[in-house]
Amino acid sequence: MAIRVLAYDDNDLIRNSVKLLLEVETDIELSGSFSSALSIISDVEYLKPDVILMDVDMPEINGVEAVKLLRTKFDSIPVIMLTVFDDNDTIFNAVCAGATGYILKQHVTEELASALRMVINGGAPMTGSIAKKILFMLPVATTRDQETYNLTEKETEILKCLVKGFSYKMISHEIGISIDTVRFHIKKIYDKLHVHSATEAVSKAIKNRLV
Repeated sequence: MAIRVLAYDDNDLIRNSVKLLLEVETDIELSGSFSSALSIISDVEYLKPDVILMDVDMPEINGVEAVKLLRTKFDSIPVIMLTVFDDNDTIFNAVCAGATGYILKQHVTEELASALRMVINGGAPMTGSIAKKILFMLPVATTRDQETYNLTEKETEILKCLVKGFSYKMISHEIGISIDTVRFHIKKIYDKLHVHSATEAVSKAIKNRLV
């Protein structure tokens, strides 16, 4: 079954580019494309997307506020921010609002399809330069804080892969274990970090310098 995508961007050229990029993908379909996210709740209820692409800078309601609005009713639909902005405040606000991934528009041609597949499989896709900024923008935790989580060497290795945006399948290939074993370890990681999703795990790992 194809991955259903909903896109929001006030730039007609960008929306058309996304449409053309996804038309050639047999496992991904664009279910809707809008210039405003004011009606995001009703759009999602009607179109039932698997993933949302969200521009940051839009009229009426910006992308970060749109994600916050979405999360009041839908907390599990992954949202990939698609934007030209790479300043720390914008990135931080988007992640805190509940964004799952963050891709710069200049990299959309080569990164969009793989990012959509990755996020569906539990990954947190980010353009490389964005991931580096996130790693260094949050406070360093104390050693005592880090030790309380008691992550094993294998769990830490898997957490590093989650921070890089790897899917379960990619982690399985990278570490040389089965996908079921990956799922087992990730459940243990969630329990130890007191989180319920890959996005929360990545955010806590970055914030507390666990990897």
